[in-house]
Amino acid sequence: MIRNIIFDFGGVLVDWNPHYLFDPYFGDSDKTSWFLENICTMEWNTKVDCGWPMAEATEALVAQHPEWEKEIRMYFGQWRKMMGKAIPGMTEYVAELKRRSYPVYGLTNWSAETLYTIFDNYEVLGMLDGKIVSGEERLVKPDPRIFRVLLERFGIKAQESVFIDDNPANVEGARSVGLHGIRFTGVDNLRKELEALLSF
Repeated sequence: MIRNIIFDFGGVLVDWNPHYLFDPYFGDSDKTSWFLENICTMEWNTKVDCGWPMAEATEALVAQHPEWEKEIRMYFGQWRKMMGKAIPGMTEYVAELKRRSYPVYGLTNWSAETLYTIFDNYEVLGMLDGKIVSGEERLVKPDPRIFRVLLERFGIKAQESVFIDDNPANVEGARSVGLHGIRFTGVDNLRKELEALLSF
C-alpha cells in the first residue's frame, strides 16, 4: 500500500528552464542550447546543486571560458528569469492528495542559495510536509544515498512510498532503494499512473 508521495520540484511541481533567460538574450533557441551544452552545462549546474557555492562555480567557469564571462555571470546573476509558473494542474492535484490525507514530500536537486529566493512564490511548494534539498545535503539524485536520507529523516518505508520525477535516471535511482517510481510527463498521465498505485 502506498502511504507517502514524493515529488521532484523542477519540471514536476514548478517550471525551471534556462532557455527563459538565454533565448531572448541570444535571440535563438539553438544558440542557447549550444551554450548550455558546452559552457554552462548541466554537469556544472549539478555541482552547484550539490553545494558548490555559486560564486566559486562562477569564477571557476569564467577562468575556463573568459570569452563567455558576461553570459556565465548572467546564469546565476539573473537566475530568477529561468523560473516559469507552477506546472499546470499540479498545485490542484497535490492539494487533492493532501485532502485525502496522503503525506506529501519533496526531493529536489537544487542549490539552497537559489531555492529559498523563490520558494514562497509557489503555493504548491508550501504544501509539502517535508523536503530534502540536494544543496543542503551535498548529495544529488540519482545517488541512492539521497533517497535514503529522505526515508530516514521522515521515518517512511520505501515500499510504502512513490517518487515522481521527470528525469528517468532519477526514477531509477529511487527504484534502486525500493521506492516505487513514476516518470512525470504531465498531470493527466501522472494521475492515471499514481491512482492505479494508490488503489492497491
